[in-house]
Amino acid sequence: MQHFIAPLNHLPVTCQCNGLRIEFARTALSMPGVQGNRMAVKGINGIGFLLRLLVACVLVFSTYNPSGYSYYHLLSENISNITPTIALFGVLLLVGWTIFLRATLRSLGAFGLLLAAAFLGVLLWMMIDWGWFDADNLKAVTYLILVVLSGILAIGVSWSHIRRRITGQVDVDDVEGDI
Repeated sequence: MQHFIAPLNHLPVTCQCNGLRIEFARTALSMPGVQGNRMAVKGINGIGFLLRLLVACVLVFSTYNPSGYSYYHLLSENISNITPTIALFGVLLLVGWTIFLRATLRSLGAFGLLLAAAFLGVLLWMMIDWGWFDADNLKAVTYLILVVLSGILAIGVSWSHIRRRITGQVDVDDVEGDI
């Protein structure tokens, strides 16, 4: 990122082009997170990932879960009498799903999404194979699948931060948001 920051420090305070005089304030040219020529480390830590996982779990389990307390159950019980509250809850869930799915698809891509699903699916298979869960217990397997889905969404919304921390590469979306 140094090649983006260094030119900003050497811009003239005033500039004249075709009779148009432009004045720059050096403070207006500073970028968020920049101190001198060093960019503050932005990334994700374990707590950040766990918070994303928690929000993904709330989204997934609020939409459907086998306990009978979910939007799916609320809607199916009141399909003939939908209230504004039920509609609002549905719209909020739709907004959450849109945010998570869009971020996941953009950061992981189709192949990365397949790899994340395969990784978490194999973990699920290992837990069943090791006897931690009974594959015949539909309720337990449903909960595990919902947790796996939450994990995929959490990985998806965290992946740009993880990739930046591992490789040092910044996504175009990240650069556009900082300038």
